[in-house]
Amino acid sequence: MSELSYLAAVRESYDTVAADYVERVKTPAQLDPLSRGMLDVFAEVARTAGLGPVADLGCGPGRVTAHLAARQVDVFGLDLSPAMVELARGAHPELRFGVGSMTDLPVEDAALGGILAYYSTHHTPPELLPVVFGEFHRTLAPGGCLMPAGHVGAGQHLRPTKAYGGHPVSYESYLLPPDRIAGLLKQAGFALTARLVEEPGEGAERTYATFLALKPERP
Repeated sequence: MSELSYLAAVRESYDTVAADYVERVKTPAQLDPLSRGMLDVFAEVARTAGLGPVADLGCGPGRVTAHLAARQVDVFGLDLSPAMVELARGAHPELRFGVGSMTDLPVEDAALGGILAYYSTHHTPPELLPVVFGEFHRTLAPGGCLMPAGHVGAGQHLRPTKAYGGHPVSYESYLLPPDRIAGLLKQAGFALTARLVEEPGEGAERTYATFLALKPERP
C-alpha cells in the first residue's frame, strides 16, 4: 500500500468511526496499572526535561492529551482524522489540536521536547515506518523523549472490514515483533531506554508493547 493510499484509508476510516470510537475505547483512567504507569513516566520525563512542547501524535479524541496536560505537560494533539480532531476540540477546548500526518509533521526541526505515539503507528505499512520514525527524530530536540506504544505480534497483517460499532473501515494493521520495532527506532537514531511488553490478559487477544527512547544529545 502506498503512502497516499494508506493515509487516505486511515483518515476516512477514523472519520467514519469517530463517534462510536469515543464510546468504545478506554479512557486513561480505565487503563491497566502498567499502561497508566508508563504514561505517567513519560509525562514526568518530558516535563522535567523542559526541552519544549510535547506532541501527542494520533491523538484521536484527545483523552490522552488531556491526561498529559493534567500532569503539567505542555502538550498538543495531532491526528490525521478531521472528525477526531473536531471531537478533541469540543471535549477539551483549552488544549491545542490540529490535523496532520506523522509522515510529514507540521513541526520545525528540533522543536519538540517529547513525542507520544499511543496506539497510532500500527496502521503504518512497515516499509514506511522509517519515514515516520525519521520525522520523530527530525522534530525532537536533542535529549527529547519518544514513547510509541501499541499492538505487536509476529508480523500479522490484518485487513478488517468493520470496526467500532460495525462501521466499514479500509485501514490495515501490522503487528510487528517488538524486536523489529526496537531495531527500527535504533536505525532512526534513537537510544532505547526501556521496553515493556504486556501479554494478553483474561479475555484479551493481543500483546502490547511500550517503548521509551531518547534522541541523543550528540550524533
